[in-house]
Amino acid sequence: MVATTAFKDAAKAQGEALGFEPAIVWVPHPIQNRSREELRRIAEQALEPVLARLTAEG
Repeated sequence: MVATTAFKDAAKAQGEALGFEPAIVWVPHPIQNRSREELRRIAEQALEPVLARLTAEG
């Protein structure tokens, strides 16, 4: 999943509660007030980590 850094604690707690460690790509928070160019830059930086998690074995 892709989530902003503001949700790290919540994701950790949820993962522990479920006994599951999700593959997460963290992006800067907040997202909603970003310009189109800032969002493009964030997406470009997240692309390789997302692809790596999608294609990882195990």
